[in-house]
Amino acid sequence: MQEQQTGGVVEWIWPSAFLICAGWCVWHIPAFTLDWFPPENESLFMQVSELHTRKEVLQNMNGLFGGFANIVDYLALVLMPVFAILGMRTLVVAPMEYEEWRGWDRFALFIGRATMIMIVVMTSVMLYEVFMRYVVEAPTKWANELTLWIAGFVFLCSGLYAMQQRCHIRITLVYDIVPRAVRKVFDVISTVLIIVFAAGVVYGSYNQVFINKLYRWEMFGTAFDPPIPATIQPMILIIMCLIALQSLANLIADWNVEPETFIVDEDEIEAIRKSVGAD
Repeated sequence: MQEQQTGGVVEWIWPSAFLICAGWCVWHIPAFTLDWFPPENESLFMQVSELHTRKEVLQNMNGLFGGFANIVDYLALVLMPVFAILGMRTLVVAPMEYEEWRGWDRFALFIGRATMIMIVVMTSVMLYEVFMRYVVEAPTKWANELTLWIAGFVFLCSGLYAMQQRCHIRITLVYDIVPRAVRKVFDVISTVLIIVFAAGVVYGSYNQVFINKLYRWEMFGTAFDPPIPATIQPMILIIMCLIALQSLANLIADWNVEPETFIVDEDEIEAIRKSVGAD
């Protein structure tokens, strides 16, 4: 177990930088797709290139090597894993987090930090929209869709963090009363089911998600028109795979850890009985 302490400001710099690079790369996925895996269908190629040209942030910057992705796109792509590694190396586990964490849990913990920052960004966007709508009376066309987009990533990434923290919902009525050896069998069965479920969903949805949504760069169809279907659906499959891997890591890490024991407080039970009028 690692020593616990309160993290400083530096711990939050790297997740913020990672999110900036990740957001830039996600917005410019069509540039990488057109350069690396250009559609053979000419109409699809024209459709995706038109979407990219219309949504390109740096309209006047030429792409590298005669392609669509410019130097800023490649710089963000290279720096994204660099910031992730730096963030994992400087990560400090808070006192309220799971104590028995291992080295391989750093990625899930880092994603948890990035998710917390996304919540702050999402809240800030909502507050900005409230100010613009009710104070300035000039509502934006992008705040609502951007909030939905970020909320989708927050919901998905929170699942990975919850799995690492062992704070997902579990029904332990039978689990708590059986011996430790039987609990290990239950743990193996649940982990296998998670892995099989994730593999089945990925196998059954791969073409629909990555070919029909991501590759075609399906947009949301609003004034802001963000690529929510093209990004959220692939993220679902990616997070499911990461959760399956994390569940396997949890199984290995918890194999010899003594299970939690819960002591019934008779005085508290008696107080509850009196409060509800039970005899």
